[in-house]
Amino acid sequence: MLEVKNLTKTFGNYTAVDNLSFDIPDGKILGLIGQNGAGKTTTFRLILDFLTADSGEVLWNGKEISSKEYNIIGYLPEERGLYPKVTIQDQLVYFAELRGKTRKEILPKIDEWMEKFQVKGKKTDKVKTLSKGNQQKVQLIATLIHEPKLVILDEPFSGLDPVNAELLKDGIIELKSKGSAVIFSSHNMDNVEKICDSLIMLRNGETVLDGKVHEIRESFGRTKLFLESALSKADVEGFAGVKEVIESSDGSLNITLSEAKAGEEIFMRATQGGYIPMFNQQPPTLEEIFKLKAGDNNA
Repeated sequence: MLEVKNLTKTFGNYTAVDNLSFDIPDGKILGLIGQNGAGKTTTFRLILDFLTADSGEVLWNGKEISSKEYNIIGYLPEERGLYPKVTIQDQLVYFAELRGKTRKEILPKIDEWMEKFQVKGKKTDKVKTLSKGNQQKVQLIATLIHEPKLVILDEPFSGLDPVNAELLKDGIIELKSKGSAVIFSSHNMDNVEKICDSLIMLRNGETVLDGKVHEIRESFGRTKLFLESALSKADVEGFAGVKEVIESSDGSLNITLSEAKAGEEIFMRATQGGYIPMFNQQPPTLEEIFKLKAGDNNA
């Protein structure tokens, strides 16, 4: 388990991380979200001891992380870095050896990992011959091939198309199933919502959201309603507690409520004639919550 306790880091008069605390049990995934400059990358660098905290501590299984424990960490920085004139195989072996693995241990795994991430190229190809997307896959493999117990991924989905993003999600979930603790940052709230057990949202170094993803969403109330019925846009706009109604091209209505209870009356009216194709009342999406909290100066 990774434990971060009351971590604070300042640069002059600027506080990058302010009294941050969280833990990630083995086999769990934590999403770290926030606007650019919120403190996400600084947090990762503090965990990895690239930066020295002003106060607070980082523990792995109840103890300070030593040089030995760093061999069980997989870290993907936001700014990627590979050796363009080195082959895929030599590159992966080199990075694994830095993590305490031997060439003999890693060589048999390379084909499996390249197939898993569908790398277009041979392991004897030099990195510079690969497309940007395939170079990113190689860097991801270098981060994960030694099967780390703690995985830190800084914007891992950046630049990946939907197919390759799905491959990465599968890889992260597989690590989780093997007991790894995973923390990653992302601006794509859909990825966070789908694979994270919990999340932390930072704003200007401070924690503004902390908890399980579904519980955070529910805490904002079920104020999103998707309706397909005989009721028109004008009909719905006439209900008390309706804040906004957007009509889709297929005639269904995307409704924002000022209070969740308003959905009950809409449901009663919409179903007076019996069956309706759709009534789906949900809390705000994580992306909507992110936009709300990122701009809320009083949170």
